[in-house]
Amino acid sequence: MNKRFLGVLAFATIVATIASLLLYRLLINRPTTRAAVSSVQVVLAGHDIEVGTVLKEEDVKLTDWPGTVPVGASTSLQDVVGRGVMTPIYAKEPIIDSRLAPKGAGGGLAAMIPPGMRASAVRVNEVVGVAGFVVPGMHVDVLISGNRPGPDASLGTLSKTLLQNIEVLSAGQDFKKDAEGKPIAVQVVNLLVTPEQAEQLSLAASQTQIQLVLRNPLDREVTKTPGAAMRNLFSGEKIKEPAAPAPRPRPAAPPPAVAKADPPKKEVPFVMEIISGTKKSEMKFSSGEGK
Repeated sequence: MNKRFLGVLAFATIVATIASLLLYRLLINRPTTRAAVSSVQVVLAGHDIEVGTVLKEEDVKLTDWPGTVPVGASTSLQDVVGRGVMTPIYAKEPIIDSRLAPKGAGGGLAAMIPPGMRASAVRVNEVVGVAGFVVPGMHVDVLISGNRPGPDASLGTLSKTLLQNIEVLSAGQDFKKDAEGKPIAVQVVNLLVTPEQAEQLSLAASQTQIQLVLRNPLDREVTKTPGAAMRNLFSGEKIKEPAAPAPRPRPAAPPPAVAKADPPKKEVPFVMEIISGTKKSEMKFSSGEGK
C-alpha cells in the first residue's frame, strides 16, 4: 500500500478526532436554560377515604403540586380537618372543597343531605330493593300498590308510580359495598327527597306496598303514567280516572237592597180661632194656600 496514502489517512483521522473532542467539550460546557416550573402546596389524601369519614390530620398531607392547581383544591390543612367526606376520595388525590360537607356539619349520612332536602328511610327486602343493586348514587322510581280509597273497588288492586328519579343516599347502616365491590342486599334504603315527597313516602309506607324500580342515572325524564289495575291486566284497557264530582251550585246571591224613599211628611194645617160673642169657631188653612 502506498505509504503516502497511509500518512494522509492517519493525519485525517487525528484531525477528525481532535475536532470531535473540541466539539464535545464545547457542547458539555454550554450553559443550559430551563424554564422554572412553579409549584403550589396542595392538600392531598394520605389514603383512600370513604364516604362519611370526618377528616383528621393523619388522613391528609400538604404536598407540592407542580403546574396548574385543580379548581377548588384546598391549600391549607385547617380548611379540611374536621369536615365530613361526601364522595369517595382516593390516595394522593387533591381534596376538593365541593366534595366535603360544610364546616360544623359533621360526618355520616346527615352531612350528605343538601339544604332543603330530606333523607327518608324505606324498609325493603331483596325484591323491593331490586336484589341488592340499589346502592348509593343510584336513581330509582317509587311504585305503590294498594286499594283506592272510596266505595268504587271494582278495579281491584292498583299500582301507581308515586315518585320518579329519586336519588339513593345510602343502603344499609354503613352504606358500603363488599370486598369485591358487589352490592349488598340490605333492609333499609335512604332516599333523598323534598319535604313534600317525604310526607307522601311516609303515608305510602304505612298504607300501601312499596316497590323500588332501578333507572339509568342519566335518564332524568319524568313520565306520566296512568297506573295499572288488576281488572285492566286482563282486559288490556287503560285506567280511567274517576270523574271529579260536580261542584255544588252556589246559593243565589240575595238581590241588592233597594233604599226605600221616606214617606212624605204630613203637613200640619194652620188653625185660626174665630170668637164672635159667645160663639167660638175654627178655620183651618193648609200651608200651600195663599201662595
